[in-house]
Amino acid sequence: MEVVRELARRHGVGFDRSVSGIGARETMAVYADWKTSDGIVHLLCPLTMMNASGEALKAATRWRIQPEATLIVCDDVNLPLGRLRLRAGGSDGGHHGLASCLEALGTQAVPRLRIGVGREPLPKDLNDFVLSPFAAEEQRLVDEALTRAMDACELWAAERIQTAMNRVNKKEVRGESGV
Repeated sequence: MEVVRELARRHGVGFDRSVSGIGARETMAVYADWKTSDGIVHLLCPLTMMNASGEALKAATRWRIQPEATLIVCDDVNLPLGRLRLRAGGSDGGHHGLASCLEALGTQAVPRLRIGVGREPLPKDLNDFVLSPFAAEEQRLVDEALTRAMDACELWAAERIQTAMNRVNKKEVRGESGV
C-alpha cells in the first residue's frame, strides 16, 4: 500500500473518496484519481485485511474493472529485499492477498508488480515477519525499491504491461537501480 500512497503523493492527489462494500456501509477502500495524459488511473488502497484485498476490488465494481487494465502491487517474501518483478499474469505464488484479488477479478491474467521483502533464511512465522518493520540497515534498499516501484507503475500506466515488463525486469536482472 505504501507504493500506492507515495504514488498519489508524487502526483498531488489525495485519497478523498471511499468505496463501500456491496450492500453494506462498511468502507472497503479509499481511492484517488490520478489523471494521466491517457486518462484516469484509479489508485485503490484496500482497508480490508491484506488477505481479503479482493473484497475491495469487488466493491469497486462500478469502475467495470478490466483485469488486464489493473495493476496489483504487492510484497513478495520469495524475492530478495528490494527486487521488483513485473508480470502480465500467473499464479498467486502462495500470496493470499494476491489470490483474493485474482479470485475477485475471476482470472489469473492480471498484471502484478511484486516487491521483494524476503531475506535468507525466511523465518518460519511469515505473519510476524511481513507485519514487522524493516531493520534500519534495510531501509536504504526499501526506499530505493519504493522509488523504482513507483517508476514502474508510471511506466505501466503510460506504456502498458509488455513495454513496462521489458524495462523493469531487464534492469532488475542486470541489477540497475532505475526504471
